[in-house]
Amino acid sequence: MACYETRALPCKKQIGTTLSRRVFVSAQEVAAKAGVSRSAVSRTFTPGASVSKETRLRVLQAAEELGYHVNHLARGLTRRESGIVCLIVSDLATPYRSSLLRTLTDRLQNSGRVAMVINTDRSDGSVDRALQQAIRYRAEASIILSGMPDRSIIDLCLRNGQRLVLINRDEEQEGILRINLDDAVAAQTAVQAFWRAGCRHLAFANSAAGTPSLMAREAGFVAAAAARGLPVLVERQGATGYECGRAVARRMMTGHQRPDAVFCATDLIACGFMDGVRQEFGLSIPADICIVGFDDIEQASWGSYELTTFAQPVDEIALETVSWLGARDNVASGEGSLLTLHAEMIWRKTVRAG
Repeated sequence: MACYETRALPCKKQIGTTLSRRVFVSAQEVAAKAGVSRSAVSRTFTPGASVSKETRLRVLQAAEELGYHVNHLARGLTRRESGIVCLIVSDLATPYRSSLLRTLTDRLQNSGRVAMVINTDRSDGSVDRALQQAIRYRAEASIILSGMPDRSIIDLCLRNGQRLVLINRDEEQEGILRINLDDAVAAQTAVQAFWRAGCRHLAFANSAAGTPSLMAREAGFVAAAAARGLPVLVERQGATGYECGRAVARRMMTGHQRPDAVFCATDLIACGFMDGVRQEFGLSIPADICIVGFDDIEQASWGSYELTTFAQPVDEIALETVSWLGARDNVASGEGSLLTLHAEMIWRKTVRAG
């Protein structure tokens, strides 16, 4: 049986210099110290493999004394089960994305997997190169957290036998898990809140990114407002962030018809919008204008904002993702699915009470 397990011993020192040579402990050395076969060592470190209690204790004691660890990467190269999962993500610095990334990596690590992050903010070919590198390391799956990568990345993952999870994207493909939010329900809830507050001039503040999740939010809000006979002023400006909110506020507030209620595509946009209307136009929130955001980032609860918003179910997204990756039945069948989760409205102080 092949030997995958190694450990680096301390470098030997000579006069005036330090050697950088690395010496590894093999499974055979552990077997010799424990007085068992090398296959018994491999079975001891293979989940579910048959090995007696006495043999396991002898192997573990020998491994501890020698400082021996399993090289899972080498094992994965022969078994195609590396345990590596790629997280393909953009906007790493934004509060919502970092929260989702943190929760996913925690869940993956607790399930015995290794997360490999690929940043998609650049458009110079580095994303494709990084993904090719991950595939060469036999990454088992990819989770695409970003709306930015084009379809070619999804096709590349599938062609190389990876399992694939898409979060807040709209591609339909067999053999993958798609996790989306019920944007239509959130939009209806926001419109209802504005209606009860007496607001009749509605607006939607969006970025120019055009990602599936942002556009679904926008479309849902426009449709929900139309159902009540209310038109919606839509503005899209720049990248998805704080400055986008300020820029949209400036355009909306200098227009012919000022809105009295605005649904912002994200909380960062909402924070920028709030600061813009207060600092540049002297408006009071919610007396003069009501605002709702989306994501429920930490900043939304700060005293200077106290933003009414919709909470992304980050824990549920991570749990469903890792559970699906851990299931074996849908691997053989190629089964995929669409999972739609609910975003709960978090009431704070930016919408007037009805």
